[in-house]
Amino acid sequence: MGRGSAGAGWPAASPPPACDGLQWRLSDVAELPLVREELRRRIDAQEPADLRDRLLLVLDEMASNALRHGGGRVEASVRRTGNAFLVAVSDGDARTPPTPAVDRDPSEGGLGLHLIAELSTAHGWYVEGDAKTVWAVLPRT
Repeated sequence: MGRGSAGAGWPAASPPPACDGLQWRLSDVAELPLVREELRRRIDAQEPADLRDRLLLVLDEMASNALRHGGGRVEASVRRTGNAFLVAVSDGDARTPPTPAVDRDPSEGGLGLHLIAELSTAHGWYVEGDAKTVWAVLPRT
């Protein structure tokens, strides 16, 4: 794999500290086009277009996974951390870790976690209370 590796599962780890950014509360995948549009508008125009595209893809994959499989409330954020962006998505299924698809035909889907691992320099997940948070760091350079 590339920079990151999804392996058999994602590592249980806390994300790096992050500051100012965007945050959304989501209840349906139908809200994702509006979230993507807001992210496109709000990411600094000085950021490279390929970085914006990667952020959009990672956020969309994480949020759609949480909405489809996470149960309950979903919160998503994109924040700055040093020379990178931290994408984090929380859902109400604290008992189920993010598990990348293994030995599955790509046409059946389920490869989003592998893709996120490839695009990120670090990724992981943690549980706080009754919420699970899945996160990934995408470098700005």
